[in-house]
Amino acid sequence: MSVANAADLPAPMAAPVVAPVPVSAFTWTGLYFGLNAGYGWSTSDNSAAFGPGPGFTDPGTDGFVGGGQIGYNWQVTPGNGLLFGVEADIQYADLANRNIVGIVAPGTVIGATPDIDWFGTVRGRLGYAFDRFLVYGTGGFAYGGGGRTNVPGVGDDTRTGWAAGGGVEWALPTSSFLNFFNSSAVTFKVEGLFVNLGSRSVPGIPMPDDEFAVVRAGVNYKF
Repeated sequence: MSVANAADLPAPMAAPVVAPVPVSAFTWTGLYFGLNAGYGWSTSDNSAAFGPGPGFTDPGTDGFVGGGQIGYNWQVTPGNGLLFGVEADIQYADLANRNIVGIVAPGTVIGATPDIDWFGTVRGRLGYAFDRFLVYGTGGFAYGGGGRTNVPGVGDDTRTGWAAGGGVEWALPTSSFLNFFNSSAVTFKVEGLFVNLGSRSVPGIPMPDDEFAVVRAGVNYKF
């Protein structure tokens, strides 16, 4: 009797096979903000304004730059794909170390300190993402202030122009201990930028454009 009852019991069922959960591809699409810091140097040829001669010095302009940025990216397809974006930044700049002294006539000395105390840009971005690695070019509108001189009647001003450059950016994996918010992404970038702010108006002196280059590193938090 007991043997028959045991035979009537259903056969044990095999454990169900659980399919692995697919990992969604990373996307750069979203709003981001961050900070940056780097180094800038003048590419203007101010010697063209005064010309070399007795008493002429031109030690060059270079120094620290740093600030913040905010932007938005749209990636066509997650993973590998084309990316479009827009970014705005505002920067402190210590580009005030140039001193130009030229003797333009016997007994007449003109000195000038063309400097950039701050600048900002509003730029488009076009790039290609290889999953969490992004290569991009950028360009757009630029503005900045400074330009103090000791030429009578010329003081600080704000000028506008353009900026262009490019860079690379890398998004940390969500499992990284540096990525504090697993639902979002922390990214690091290295960027080079060339900025032209046009020329200052100095009475009687043909001033060249204020041009400078910037190399900076930054960190972003992407929503």
